[in-house]
Amino acid sequence: MVASFNDAISAYRNAAAGKTNTVTETVTGSGQSVNPGESFADMVKGAAYDARDTMKVSEQMTQKAITGDAELHEVVTAVSAAEVTLRTVVSVRDKAVEAYQSILNMPV
Repeated sequence: MVASFNDAISAYRNAAAGKTNTVTETVTGSGQSVNPGESFADMVKGAAYDARDTMKVSEQMTQKAITGDAELHEVVTAVSAAEVTLRTVVSVRDKAVEAYQSILNMPV
């Protein structure tokens, strides 16, 4: 929380001084770089691959727990990450369906 607060203060100071960041600079906190040429479809595809990878890691950790090769806290962390990922994916899906239905109900 402290890092993001300090980042916000720095951003306000830089904006006031006329020193704004460009789009291609790295987004702080996430470690991802912003690519202005990336399409929305590419961004969604990347997020889907990340979600799939999180679910695979959770499944692998669960299998390791069954065989006794993983620590309990590692399994709990992996399963919690998978649960958050699943809830996020379901929420995005619901919003996409809601938007689609809203478009269908628009008068022509």
